[in-house]
This record gives sequence, C-alpha cells and structure tokens, in this order.
Amino acid sequence: MHHAADILLTLFIVFVAAQIGGEIAQRFKLPGVVGEIAAGCVVGPSVLGWITPEQIATGTPLDVLAEIGVVLLLFAVGLETRLEDLKKVGKVAFLVGVLGVLVPFGLGGMWAHTSGYDWGKSLFIAAAFVATSAGITARVLQELNALQRVESKVILGAAVIDDILAMLLLGVVVSLQGGEGFNAMHLVTTLVGAIGFIAVIGFGGARAMRWNSSWLDKPRAQNSALGIVLALCLGLAYVSTLFGLAAIIGAFLAGMIASETRQQHTLEKQVQPLLSLLTPFFFVITGSKIDLQQLASGDAILTLSIVTAIAIVSKLAGGFLGALSLGKRSATIVGFGMVPRGEVGVVIASLGLAAGVFSDRTYAIIVAMSLLTAMVTPPVLAWMLKRSGSASAVAEPDTRG
Repeated sequence: MHHAADILLTLFIVFVAAQIGGEIAQRFKLPGVVGEIAAGCVVGPSVLGWITPEQIATGTPLDVLAEIGVVLLLFAVGLETRLEDLKKVGKVAFLVGVLGVLVPFGLGGMWAHTSGYDWGKSLFIAAAFVATSAGITARVLQELNALQRVESKVILGAAVIDDILAMLLLGVVVSLQGGEGFNAMHLVTTLVGAIGFIAVIGFGGARAMRWNSSWLDKPRAQNSALGIVLALCLGLAYVSTLFGLAAIIGAFLAGMIASETRQQHTLEKQVQPLLSLLTPFFFVITGSKIDLQQLASGDAILTLSIVTAIAIVSKLAGGFLGALSLGKRSATIVGFGMVPRGEVGVVIASLGLAAGVFSDRTYAIIVAMSLLTAMVTPPVLAWMLKRSGSASAVAEPDTRG
C-alpha cells in the first residue's frame, strides 16, 4: 500500500508540474511543451529531486505513462492527417527525410572525430544527431492548429522516413561496436520489412477503412468506436517495434487509418481528455532525465554549445534543402520542424552509455543537446508559423468534406 501511495504522489507531482510549467510558458507566449520540459528539469534529480533516477528508469510506472502519452499524441496527430494529403507532399517529404538524416550524421561524425573520438565512437555519437522527435514538433503544430498546413504534412511524412533511416544507421553503428562488422543482408531485410509494414498498414488500412467504416458503430457499448481505434493504436504501436521502428510510428499510422472514417471528428473530440491526462507525463519525464551536475564546468558548457549548434544547423540545413521547392519561408519552417531530437537522442545516448561507448560526461552532453533542441525549437517554430500568416495557413486544401 505504501508503494502504491508513493506512486500516486509522484504522479501528482509530475502532473501538477506539467500544468504549472505549461501555464507559465503560455503566459510568456511560448508553446506549453517548453514549460513542461522545463518543469521536468526543475522537479527532476538535478534540481529539486522530487523525481529520482530510479523512478524514471525504463519499465517504471512513470516511464510507461510517458510512453503511452507520446503514443496517444501521435495517434491524435494521425487522426488529423489523411493519406491523400501525405501523398501530395510525398516527394518533398522523402527528400527532407533523407537529407535530414545524411547532413546531421555527416557533420556530427566529423565533429566527434576531430574532437578525439575514434571512428567507432564518432559514428555512435553521430547517430544521436540524426533522428527527429516527432512528438515534440507534433505537439507544437497541434497547439497552433497548424496540422493542415503543407509544411506540417511534409514534417510528419519526413519523420516516418527519418525514423526508418535512423533505425538502420543505429543498427550499423551498434554492430560496429562489437567489432564484428555489419550484416548487410540483415539491414536490407530490416529495411524491406519496415517499408512493407508502413505501406501495407498505412496505405492498405486507410483504403480499407475508407471503403467501409460503418462496422465501428455496430457494438452496443458506449464509445465503442473510440475503444476499437485505441486498441488499433496500441496494437500497431507494438507491431511497429517488431519491425525496428519507434512505437509512435505505428500509433501515427493507426490515427491516419482512423482519419478515413466518418466518425473522425467525434474521435478527435473523444481522445482529447486522454491527451490532457497522459501527454504531459512524456514531456516532464523527458526534461527530468538531464543530469545538470555533469555540465557544471566551462568546458562542458562550451562543448554542449558546439554540439547543440551543430545539431540545430545540420538538421535545419537538411530539412531546408529538401523542402526548397516549397519556397524559402516554408522550407525554413520545415527545417526547424525537424530539429528536435527529444527522446530519440536520449535513447541513443542511453545505448551508448550501457555499451561503454560513452562516458558519463559525453552521455550528459548528448542528452542535454537532445533536450535543448526540444526546448529551443517550439518557440522558434511557433513564431515562424504565426509570422507566415494566413496566406500559407492552408497551402493544401482540407479534403475531409
């Protein structure tokens, strides 16, 4: 009973911190996600210590809630994203996804190697520069009601491609750490499986649901349609991990499938209370994972500044070049939308620490870089979206009918 009470107290602390942080951020005209991440830093082990490292370790209740929160967030984003809309920006999204991986990987690897790391460790560090956190950007786009903009569709489409390529690069660098080289056939098989999963589930599922979604109303239980699509969300989130993809990719695909139903608008409203409850846990826990003590020196801060600058500039450049056909202003928005590393960089840093590739200091710098990009991007992205005005607010028409 005592253990259960402790868990409830921790949940209370995290949730209240998220509300306070989000409110303060919005009063300063910043996206609420910035305040939630900052609140995590404050209540986490580095400042107040109200959340301990043991409480946010993998598999703990807080970690599970955070994972569910970001899964539901991407499901909700998928609900507002139709397959036909993504197909219209498919070529641009592909270029953004590819260049948004290659440029950061190259620049990150070169910086690490010139800083004294051997090539094996340099490539592992470079992998932490690669993957975009779709959850961070999606939250900002959702808060600003900007999910129907063409830039938003490009960012979300590119995030899927980004995840596939990041997964493959991580597979290569992890295998190189063992000294056994990489298995090209295994990587090709993994790539084909991941692309096949997305194609079959995303395209096939959306078409099937568009053809007939009336069966969602047949169960007699209240909110049965919501229950069915949430089951689909959790199921596809799990299946996507079997293909080496992030769980949020499966959740996004589930939402995209559900967006083809005639109950789509009702489902959007019904899922909002769940998002209000669970999504804040993800952002607060993300902020609480940074160890500020490892950064308490001038040298560490200088290194962190350089790493963060490389992370921002390289992703911005890759996204900008890939989306240049949309115009410079839209390309810049897409570039900034791809900047946040968030939980993806934290995961890669954790793998490097567990494998003995990173020291505690290197780990702290990479985690801090991941979280700084997650905190810096939302206000810049929000400012750029508002500044671009209503002229491009609906660059692609909403075809929901």
